[in-house]
Amino acid sequence: MLAIQATGADIMTIEGVAPEGAPLHPLQAAFREHHGLQCGYCTPGMIMSALDLIDQNPDPSDLEIREWLEGNLCRCTGYDNIVTAVKAGAATMRTDG
Repeated sequence: MLAIQATGADIMTIEGVAPEGAPLHPLQAAFREHHGLQCGYCTPGMIMSALDLIDQNPDPSDLEIREWLEGNLCRCTGYDNIVTAVKAGAATMRTDG
């Protein structure tokens, strides 16, 4: 999508995931707690993609998470902690409603 195609649309970025002044979003907290980030370069894309996945599938399997995030490249973590973080964040989001 080109930027011009987003004219008038509501765009969510990583900065808007948790309201200003509020604690971290459950998925952000899970990434921190489960070491799903290291350098932080890929983290916004991973979280935004994972939020979309969880919106469509609130209880994704490890394979579904890996397939959904395959276009987001991370050279630090090896993905295992990212998958763990997504599963934990999704579980918290299901519980919190």
